[in-house]
Amino acid sequence: MIYQTPDDWTKAAHKRVVLFGMSGLGKTHVSNLLRESGSWFHYSVDYRIGTRYMGELIADNAKAHAMQVPFLRDLLMSDSIYIGSNITFDNLAPLSTYLGKPGSAEKGGLPFDLYCARQRQHEAAEIAALHDTDRFAARAVQLYGYPNFVCDSGGSICEVVDPDDPDDPVLSALSDLALLVWIKGDEAHKSELVRRFDRAPKPMYYQADFLLGAWHDYLAETGAVESDVDPDAFVRWTYSRALDHRQPRYAAMARHGVTVTADEVTNIRSEGDFTTLIARALERR
Repeated sequence: MIYQTPDDWTKAAHKRVVLFGMSGLGKTHVSNLLRESGSWFHYSVDYRIGTRYMGELIADNAKAHAMQVPFLRDLLMSDSIYIGSNITFDNLAPLSTYLGKPGSAEKGGLPFDLYCARQRQHEAAEIAALHDTDRFAARAVQLYGYPNFVCDSGGSICEVVDPDDPDDPVLSALSDLALLVWIKGDEAHKSELVRRFDRAPKPMYYQADFLLGAWHDYLAETGAVESDVDPDAFVRWTYSRALDHRQPRYAAMARHGVTVTADEVTNIRSEGDFTTLIARALERR
């Protein structure tokens, strides 16, 4: 770890952290708070994926739908209109919409093979975006003059690394650059995340082996065939299982850094609160 003690951390001229954990437990909240303090550069992995690595795919998908409307097709063919995504740190809908959900086309689902192809695109994009962290940390100082750096990783980071491999290229690079900070949720947090997801199910990335197993299990349990699957029903069924699948992977990743609880993160109101919390996490490590 680049900070071995609380003193190393508090006295560091350049503080660098990578936040990871379940989506919805405070990574982006903390990152926004630190950015607004004026001394932290905020690198969002999901934003990087949706702009640099999948932006063209997202735009082309939107254009393909627009081309099915004669009025829009004529305007596109004559370069009279432009279609692109307006993805932001706080609105990643263009990326999640492109990923989609598998199942019945009549209910907005994608054929499973196409869905898996888009999952593979996301996996490659996420790994590339994580490898870009080093370059953005350097740019933060050299180009913009920010002394501190926070990487707001996606909830699926644990799916694109091998946390049990000490030589995993992504984890090794991140550990050499910054302090890995796991925002850990408990069963109550999991229940709340599941409740929120049930209310508004959204597309997400799954590790390939996990996804294939979940798909086959769902079809066997429900007796459905691919063309009849309700996309929302499938992702709701899968979500809680995905959280259980990810938790031990997060825990293994945390061996490379420190752990804070989601409740502790909820109480952060300032940059000073965050600095103190990380110092305490290092002390109890």
